[in-house]
Amino acid sequence: MQYSVCDYLLDLIQNSVESGASVITLDLLESDDQLEVCIGDDGCGMDNTTLGRVKDPFFTNGEKHSARSVGLGIPFIIQAVEATGGSFDIKSEKGTGTSLYFSFFKGHIDMPPVGDLPGVFRSLMLFDSDYDLLVHRKNIGKSYRVSRSELHEALGDFTDSQSLVLLKDFFSSQEEDIS
Repeated sequence: MQYSVCDYLLDLIQNSVESGASVITLDLLESDDQLEVCIGDDGCGMDNTTLGRVKDPFFTNGEKHSARSVGLGIPFIIQAVEATGGSFDIKSEKGTGTSLYFSFFKGHIDMPPVGDLPGVFRSLMLFDSDYDLLVHRKNIGKSYRVSRSELHEALGDFTDSQSLVLLKDFFSSQEEDIS
């Protein structure tokens, strides 16, 4: 179950990685009153039938997780977005990829907490697959951009404990700079 925006990000990016995406983009944009998330990938995408059912919590295609009979990630996001008066949109094309957008009004009482962004950004870089993740983070006029490939080149193998500490420190310093 998701409790924060970071939980949604982790679930959605994992979906992109598991769909075979080689390039994933994540835009996390904050203004004074709104938080917007855009995720795009070049993974396997979905046909119109699957796309039409993705909002149903009792639907899963069974391809990624054969033991599961439900797919709750997107329905939970939609429920949270609707509770705050935000918006949600998903587009996908089989063989091309998927793009997803959702937003929350930050002042709404039901807005979920954002969560630990430096921690989740680090986690998003660590899935065991060959992909590049491009992160664009903007907070009320200040922003940064970084890619998994850039971080990998600068820090080396993400299985080394020192690299993991540096990765978290990097994201912590970037978040501090734009706060």
